[in-house]
Amino acid sequence: MIFFYKKRNVKIQTKNILPVNSAAFGIYTICKAMLEKGDEAIVFDPVDFLFNYSIDSVEAVAVPFSIPPSYEEIDFSPLENLITNKTKLICLCNPINPTGKVFTKKELTSLANIANKHGLIILSDEIWSDIVFSPHAFTSIASLNEEVNNNTIIVTGFSKSYGIAGLRIGAILTNNDHLYAKIFKASLHQSTVNGVSVLSQVAATTALNECELWLSGFLEHLQKMRSISVNAINKVPGFSCIAPQGTYVAFANIKKTGLSSKEVYTLLLKSAKVAVVPGLKEWFGAEAEGYIRCSFATSEEILTNAFDRIYETISNHHLIK
Repeated sequence: MIFFYKKRNVKIQTKNILPVNSAAFGIYTICKAMLEKGDEAIVFDPVDFLFNYSIDSVEAVAVPFSIPPSYEEIDFSPLENLITNKTKLICLCNPINPTGKVFTKKELTSLANIANKHGLIILSDEIWSDIVFSPHAFTSIASLNEEVNNNTIIVTGFSKSYGIAGLRIGAILTNNDHLYAKIFKASLHQSTVNGVSVLSQVAATTALNECELWLSGFLEHLQKMRSISVNAINKVPGFSCIAPQGTYVAFANIKKTGLSSKEVYTLLLKSAKVAVVPGLKEWFGAEAEGYIRCSFATSEEILTNAFDRIYETISNHHLIK
């Protein structure tokens, strides 16, 4: 509670914070609690597949709202045209995986106003919220005002910031008692079917209370790796990339190669021995085709070596236009 108030300016009562075994399970649990069969939820496109997967799993319908990689301010007014009497949820991912966009306070206010106008719940995935690069700043949508806070459910985790993915620890938070009761019931925690180990909770608590210095060093390293990655990507024939504002992934446009996302993925894996994530619909949505996602959360040596092999492989490929 103290962490979210001091670092995120979000007021949440301790009793309304639910530890879960991952942010992924948190997204699913929120969808299970808030959606019924045939309901609709608005999701960004491209975005991590877990939103669509969770919505589909509860037999609801994911309605995509396109947000392509760009530095331009997002106009959320067209999103209002997607809202029907079946719409129950707006799924916000901030920063967005895979594009790395960090929403401004102005953009979030516009989105919140639409949600409030139509009585919609906001699912705010904030797992990447610590990985934001200067001069950009993270704003939690729940911090805007009391009305937005009461209509927002935050899901977060600690794997991205502190490297404890194997311990499976995340959290769901909401200031709304009614929403929390529905979430807790959907989570099955009361039956002991689900839960988070004590070890994982101790690790997350220690990370939040004692690892700020480590996180600062990690961000400094990532900022350098981001620059290396973007510069290297933009030198590869047929590749282009804008610098992500947050996350530690670069979303590279490969359309000018004349190859599909899957073809580039396969070529790089076989010839360059480098694994990237292809921009397939099942991973990120239809808008991701023509892109690949590259993680730069590694050492400078590994990163530069990988991009050297990518450059050589793509340069020598006969289909380059």
